[in-house]
Amino acid sequence: MLILQNISYKHENSDVLFDNISFTVNNHEKIALIGHNGVGKSTLLKIIAGELKPSNGELKVSSEPYYIPQIFGQYNHFTIGEALRVHHKIDALGAILKGNVTEENLSVLNDDWTIEERCNNALKYWELHDLDLTQKIETLSGGQKTKVFLAGISIHEPEIVLLDEPSNHLDKAARELLYNFIVSANCSLIVVSHDRKLLHLLKTVCEMSKRGITTYGGNYDFYAEQKQIENNALNQDLQNKEKALRKAREKERETIERQQKLDARGKKKQEKSGVARIMMNTLRNNAENSSSKLKSIHVEKVDGISKELRDLRSALPDIDQMKFGFDHSALHKGKILFKANAINHAYKDQLLWKKDLDIEIVSGERIAVQGSNGSGKTTLIKIILGKTEAKTGTVYLAENQSVYIDQDYSLINNALNVYEQAQAFNISGLKEHEIKMRLNRFLFDKEYWDKPCLALSGGEKMRLMLCCLTINNQSPDMIILDEPTNNLDLQNVEILTTAINEYQGTLIVVSHDESFLEQINIERSIVLE
Repeated sequence: MLILQNISYKHENSDVLFDNISFTVNNHEKIALIGHNGVGKSTLLKIIAGELKPSNGELKVSSEPYYIPQIFGQYNHFTIGEALRVHHKIDALGAILKGNVTEENLSVLNDDWTIEERCNNALKYWELHDLDLTQKIETLSGGQKTKVFLAGISIHEPEIVLLDEPSNHLDKAARELLYNFIVSANCSLIVVSHDRKLLHLLKTVCEMSKRGITTYGGNYDFYAEQKQIENNALNQDLQNKEKALRKAREKERETIERQQKLDARGKKKQEKSGVARIMMNTLRNNAENSSSKLKSIHVEKVDGISKELRDLRSALPDIDQMKFGFDHSALHKGKILFKANAINHAYKDQLLWKKDLDIEIVSGERIAVQGSNGSGKTTLIKIILGKTEAKTGTVYLAENQSVYIDQDYSLINNALNVYEQAQAFNISGLKEHEIKMRLNRFLFDKEYWDKPCLALSGGEKMRLMLCCLTINNQSPDMIILDEPTNNLDLQNVEILTTAINEYQGTLIVVSHDESFLEQINIERSIVLE
């Protein structure tokens, strides 16, 4: 069982990331933890795992959680055995089997005589057949690293498991193994993920925001329905508040006009009746004070409604305004952009693909490139872009303008700040205020303009990349996306989906995210073996 009470966390610069987070995870409960990039989901998992200390609050946990992080670079210098924290037991077992039966070795092994067998079985389940526990983590692909840490769950059999974006880097077959594990697991689970297929398997959704954690008693479909109801209510509140603001302003204007007429009428009456000048000044001052008081009352009411309206608007999603807005006039439908006959590639004289590839890409198509980890998807993309030559076969590549957006958003220059990065794409001579308007449209207000790109999250870099493409304005012939939904929260996946669906050129996507591929209307797949 896990209990969090009023947990808060401050960065070293004293900025509060989140405040007064409270929720409970019962035994065997499986929870999806969702929320926007930057809200602190990964930080909260690290606090639960004991890797970070909260600034305030209390954490109660029945046993040590098993934590699988989103990034594994910190383990690169470890062996697989060291990363899984089994190397001491494996060494002790090996020594004992060789006859070195010492108190120290027996103490280290702690009667865990099946440790080696469990390690082998766990690695086999995750289809890591050729790995050795002495192999360095740095020699593994991203998918293999994830699977190694997933294998550790069945090795250690923990009561609580924390998973941070576990489906990232996993191919289709490995994702199916992950989904099966999620369904059959007998432990408590907290999963941070944007993978909608995975989220559907978890029976409770907890949404983390600046207001804290809101629990929805159902899977992601139920959560989405409830959020739609909330957004509909929010839109209704917004319409009612806009109506109230119009009425308040109209009332303010009518009241002031009526008071001005009364004051003017009173002044004429006083002049006709011959009221002394000193008395006239007193009456005029009283009238002005009365008008000022009335105006102040209405201004205060209008300002109050305006603030409530701004708060409501800030809670609404801003997805629909984040579109490319390209000039598509230069695109030519049906043009052959790429044609390959019997191509293959080789590493150390070993052919990459079992069968030579015959591929034709016509402008306007929407294509997914799919295959297991290590099947050569990135190599094929480089051949399509003209950055790598095929070892065999022939290639025709038409002159075209292509944009390649990789997982690390390498088109973003980390040495620039946000405004400078946007300006770097300003080939059409937009003025400064126009660029800042575009940045605002993609949720980069003035607080972001001087922020270094290096400090941006994955979702923020994605939005900045989309914004830069809109500043460029001219539609590229081809956009290639390499695992674009990795490390994006659900809102940013939706933003990306909306922008892509407005694009009319050729789209090539490398992705294992089936929900995403379906939503962007992929027409056919190139499957690599």
